[in-house]
Amino acid sequence: MRHCRLTVATLSFIMSAWVIGGTSPPIERGIAVTPEELKSHVSSGEGLTCEFKRCGDTPGNDTFETICSFANRQGGNIFLGVEDDGSVCGVNEKCALGIEQNLVKRLNDSNCFKPSPFVEIERVRFEGALVIRVWVPAGPAVYSWKGVIYDRVSDSDIKVRGDDQIALMYLRKQNLYSERRVYKYVEMEDLRPDLIDRLRKMATAKTAGHPWASLDDASLLRSAKLYAKDRNTGEEGLTLAAVLLVGSDDVISDICPAYKTDAIFRKESTDRYDDRVTVKTNLVESYDILLSFAKKHLPDRFVLEGTQRVSARDVIARELIANLLIHREFLNPFPAKLVIDEEGIKTENASRTFYEGRLALSDFNPVPKNPTIASVFSQIGLAEELGSGLRNLEKYSRLYSGKVPILEDGDVFHAYVPVEYGAETRGADSARVLALSIVERDGYVASASLAAAAGVTSRTAQRYIKKLVEDGTLAPSENMKHGYVDGKVALKG
Repeated sequence: MRHCRLTVATLSFIMSAWVIGGTSPPIERGIAVTPEELKSHVSSGEGLTCEFKRCGDTPGNDTFETICSFANRQGGNIFLGVEDDGSVCGVNEKCALGIEQNLVKRLNDSNCFKPSPFVEIERVRFEGALVIRVWVPAGPAVYSWKGVIYDRVSDSDIKVRGDDQIALMYLRKQNLYSERRVYKYVEMEDLRPDLIDRLRKMATAKTAGHPWASLDDASLLRSAKLYAKDRNTGEEGLTLAAVLLVGSDDVISDICPAYKTDAIFRKESTDRYDDRVTVKTNLVESYDILLSFAKKHLPDRFVLEGTQRVSARDVIARELIANLLIHREFLNPFPAKLVIDEEGIKTENASRTFYEGRLALSDFNPVPKNPTIASVFSQIGLAEELGSGLRNLEKYSRLYSGKVPILEDGDVFHAYVPVEYGAETRGADSARVLALSIVERDGYVASASLAAAAGVTSRTAQRYIKKLVEDGTLAPSENMKHGYVDGKVALKG
């Protein structure tokens, strides 16, 4: 295997992306690819981290454009000797060494690449053909090829020209939190004392004897890391997090003029909205406004936590809204949205992440986007520990609608939870949700336990169970005379 230059900075970044970032790399590391793995790549086709190039006697310019875009985005594999449709044609074996030498020469030519990205090159035999694999890890810098910055979008290499786009790329590469930016000319008079006092009261209501209870306003801000010192510049003062959490609306708009959250309810027509609220105030009161909006337009259904009835709607709304407000990139002008329509509830917000794609609970390692803001929300009881949101959404979405949520991270974070309308909090639909939550808790449900949970008579509970058995939601248990289990599980069994 041939290697290009590996710098300490590159190695440091790669390790930080895998360890500090908390996520496994979405591509293979610099290890040999077997013919079976190459076949898997070919059958999967081109995408965000995979590119095919026919390649003649020398690599074309488009090969170096892809190297640039991979280094700027998420990394990936380039297979030389493979057609766009996945047909393996191979490279001319007499030219293989020249192709590799050309790659190394161009990669280290300052007139071509600034700075030089790290790659690994290897040869792979596949069905009698020779394929050259070029592995490009995500790099620590913003890379350009012949003066042009390229980014990877789906299976395409896109030229990045606008100042805003280039600035966002630099921001994504930096291992810094914009919430900690110090504004030395923001003073205590620019903050709202009533909001600081509210933080104090909410923290002590959640945790008896909380240290904020005995602190004055300035000391509380320091304790919450909202007053900080920039160790690079030596500047000391209130941070962006302080402004967003307890700042006046005027100060927030001065510092983040594009900051807002659009809440939209659209059910009757997809061309217009039935209700809309634009929120531009601090994060704490934004949470209240958005939660009230979600409760207003989403049907309420209850599930059981132990012996307590819990609103699945409220849990889902709280998790989505907390994520929308806490884990967004506030320096990005992309407007955050909360949309409720006939399909469900959706949120989207600007993000800064090393990973791009759908999040799965099985391999999810949470990474804080704004740890200071997240900590304050946790202290005052508006959010739980990092990573609990996805678990709660998975659990309560299944109980709420019988379907799983969809969460996708990237430059824009998307979240979606399906909603089934037309059912009220009482009735057969509510009984279905309660019955499934009892099954999850106890392993089975009987008419007596459903009647107690739903607040109905035993005869009404029996009628509900009969309907749930008819539609396949429940199935009679083989081990007990009057018990019922999850119908889908019974069918699989």
